[in-house]
Amino acid sequence: MPIPGQADAPTLHLFGTPRVVHAGRRLEVPEGSKRLLAFVVLNGGWVERRHAAGTLWPLGDDLRAAGNLRSALWRLKAAGIDVLDSDKCSLSVREHTVVDLYVLCEWAGRLIAGTATAADLGTFRWRADVLDLLPGWYDDWVLIERERIRQRLLHGLEALSRHLVRAGRCAEAVESAMVAVGVEPLRESAQRALIEAHLAEGNLVEALRSYDAYRGLTHRELGVEPGRELSLLLRAHCDAVRPPAPPAPPGPRRPDRLAAGG
Repeated sequence: MPIPGQADAPTLHLFGTPRVVHAGRRLEVPEGSKRLLAFVVLNGGWVERRHAAGTLWPLGDDLRAAGNLRSALWRLKAAGIDVLDSDKCSLSVREHTVVDLYVLCEWAGRLIAGTATAADLGTFRWRADVLDLLPGWYDDWVLIERERIRQRLLHGLEALSRHLVRAGRCAEAVESAMVAVGVEPLRESAQRALIEAHLAEGNLVEALRSYDAYRGLTHRELGVEPGRELSLLLRAHCDAVRPPAPPAPPGPRRPDRLAAGG
């Protein structure tokens, strides 16, 4: 997904390999500085120097950790990456730096809260791996934030699909829901968004196919049926479009008692 920003402002990417793009140039972040950049960003853009040094370089004493921190900052400057402000006590993301994580989380927040703008409903070339924050990193401080952000963006994609359905843009709604399903196939709310988008488009067969695929997956992976609400959604739609049953043929005429003298 393209991240909007000011033309003269650097953009820091943490989805995928950490990197900085500035003035059309991709700047590779030095290996010794990647974790420092990520740590400051994942802590809300501001962190105490001592806390950062102690967490990122826990082996050894405080003086050695502080020296490693200074080295990481120096490597950033040497690489032409000027996205952190530092003083004797703290580190912070420099003002006007665009951070992909912050942009995407704010976008998802507007969709979830129902305050999305027309630009928020724009179509993007989403891929499932766009939600993969710092892949291959297993620090505790990364794992916790990775899952929180993953949940937020999945909710955002589902909300995007529902907003697009209401706007009559069903094809885009299907695509958005499919990204969420691709990230987490067992996520029922994502499957529901996809099925609702198919139904809004009038594609009952596609909705049934998606449901059958999901039902097979839950059977194989979990040994359970999909939730009752999902099956009721499809059943209600099928009942609504099913033609009425033809009237029953008349039965044999009963003898007229009066005519029979009875």
